[in-house]
Order: sequence, then C-alpha cells, then structure tokens
Amino acid sequence: MTSLLHDLRVLDMSTMIAAPTAASLLADYGAEVVKLERPGTGDFVRKFGAQKQGQGLYWKSLGRNKQSVALDLHRPEVQALVQDWVKTFDVVVENFRPGTLEKWNLGPDVLLSANPSLIVLRVTAYGQDGPYRDRPGFGTLAEAMTGIASVTGFPDKPPLLPAFPLADVIAGYLGSNAVLAALHRREQTGDGEIIDLAIYEALMKVIELQIIEYDQNGTLHRRNGNQLEDTAPRGAYQCHDGLWIALSGSTQPIAERVLRAIGGEALVNDERFATNLDRVAHADELDALIASWCQKRDRDTVIDELSSLGCAVGPLETMDSMLTNPQILARKSITTVPDPELGPVRMTNVFPRFERAKPEIWSTGPAGVGGDTMRILQRDLGLPEDAIRRIVADS
Repeated sequence: MTSLLHDLRVLDMSTMIAAPTAASLLADYGAEVVKLERPGTGDFVRKFGAQKQGQGLYWKSLGRNKQSVALDLHRPEVQALVQDWVKTFDVVVENFRPGTLEKWNLGPDVLLSANPSLIVLRVTAYGQDGPYRDRPGFGTLAEAMTGIASVTGFPDKPPLLPAFPLADVIAGYLGSNAVLAALHRREQTGDGEIIDLAIYEALMKVIELQIIEYDQNGTLHRRNGNQLEDTAPRGAYQCHDGLWIALSGSTQPIAERVLRAIGGEALVNDERFATNLDRVAHADELDALIASWCQKRDRDTVIDELSSLGCAVGPLETMDSMLTNPQILARKSITTVPDPELGPVRMTNVFPRFERAKPEIWSTGPAGVGGDTMRILQRDLGLPEDAIRRIVADS
C-alpha cells in the first residue's frame, strides 16, 4: 500500500510521447499499465532518438513500470478480444488519428458499452473536431500554432522551436491530471468518461499571460532573447570562469537587492532602474552592468554573493553538470534503475515526492515487444496458451 494507484489498471494503446507520458505518470504512481504495442516493431519511441546496443534510450524511461503486450489491432479477432479485455481496465489511453479506433470497432462508444465505468483518454495534435481534426501533427506544430515559438529566441533570429518535446510532455501531465479528475467523479457517479485532449490546448496554458495581455491591451510580444518584456532584470550571464548563471528580479525587493549587490545604493537610487517599468525600458543597460559584474567573478562566487543578499540566482547547468548539482543529488531527483540490457540507467525520479506513499520505479521500459503477452492474457481473460499463440502468430 505504499503506492498511490495500486488498484488502477491502464491499457496504454498509444505511441510516441504525449499520450504515453500520461500513462507513464500513472505508472509512476503505482497503476498497473499494460502497453499494447504493434507486433514486431512496437512503439515508435523504441527507435526514436539516441540508441545504445540497439535499445532506444528514451524508451527506457518513458516505458518504465509498463508491461508489453503485442497485438495487431487491424485484425477483427484482436478487436473482439480487446472489446472483452477492456472490461478488466479502469483507463484506456490512445492517440490514434481521429476516426481510427472507430474504424477498428473500438471507438469510445463500443468500449464504454463493454465497460460503462471506463475512462478513455484521447490525445491528438488538434483534438477530435475542428478543421484541423484530420491533419497529422506532433508537439512541434503545437509549439508553433500557439505562438510560443514566435516569442522565443532573439530578435535578429528566426522563431525558435524547443530542442525537447515541450508540448508533448505538458500534454502528458494534463492528460494524467484529467484522468485522475475523471476517476474522482467516477467514484461519486459510477460513470465513465471520454477525455478529448488536444496537444496544442495543453500548451496554451504556458502562454496564457500573453493571450490575455493581447486581448486586453493589444500587446504583441517580440522575441527578446533571455529578457522578458514584463520584468527586469532577467537573463543568463557568463562568469569569469566561463560558466553561466541565471538571474531573475521579478519583484521590487529582489530587483533592489541585485542593484545593491552590483552597484550599491547609488544604483538602487538610479532613476533608470527605480521601478520595474523603468528597468524594462533600460533592460539592455541593466544587463550590461550585471554582465560586467559577473565577468569579474567566478560562478560560485557570484552565486554565493548574490544568494547571501537574498537575490534569486542559480547555476545554468549543462546535462553533465546538472547531474552533479548538489540540490539534485540531495533530493535524489535523478535515480538509477537497473536495466537487463544496459545495466544501471539514470533517469528522472518520481515527481513530486510524497510524505506517506512511496511510489517507485521497478523497471525500465521492457526490452522485448510483447514479452508479457502470454502471462497477461492468460491472467486477464483465461485464454489457453494455444489460443494466445494463434492470435499472436496471426498478428
């Protein structure tokens, strides 16, 4: 009973990142997650990005705490099996193009007819309706369509798309949150739910401040590098030893502490930097002063001096230095999980921490596609081995 969702069963029919992240978060919290994969090739993430010894590295983390069953959903006998099998699950997660499940006789109406208390999470780029409904899409297009890329980067450079799956991961978090909300409602009503999650809508929460600002004030923000048009100082600054810090002065007291640290009371009283509006108007000048001050000191000295005065400052890490950051080490934000193919693998821990429950990572993403097929179908459906072998062979 140290996990949080020990009695929850999830059928993860999805591929790639967004929807599998939702299922992965539920697995982190202790749900039993069965990953339904395409026979032979399995989830696309198995071959997405960096590989080692033929193993997809992202898969090892994204597929953690999941079990793999391989079935071909194109086959009518498999569709009939899933219609029966879904009775044993609480949640189904899918991210096929709109209309695909319906074409396979596995639409939400069919699934809820078999299991009226089922929660079905549907994750697509654009949602189940609207003029973009049938377009293929990934998180990259969400990052573009929501306007995030247009305000990211430097003014003399093109719009900047993130170098990581920002939209997909945020959609995964929102999807798992929606599932838990639907499960809470089910406890009160007994009713299942169909959740229609568009990846771009999940990402719109990130840029919500600029949406309402444009609506009310007509403001169109521009690409401004590491500065923010809403507050100053804010940016990344290189120190004498070549290392970088990040600094933010988003409130008046903290901004004054930064000014006092780098220039004493004279700078605090400088009319160019008296208020946040003044500092934003003179952000380039303020950045130059901070950069010059940092250039005379090593990073640790900069952080120690500013932190001792109550400034919001921290190291701007790279992947190698991040893994040795003392705060990350102290909180065990990165954990090591044994993998049968790769040995010890470092990955993110279960977030956030819980005081009483103790969710844990008990396995990396399964190496073999469908390695749990026989055991799980025998247990869940009572099928004899020869029937399972026939279905798997036909797949």
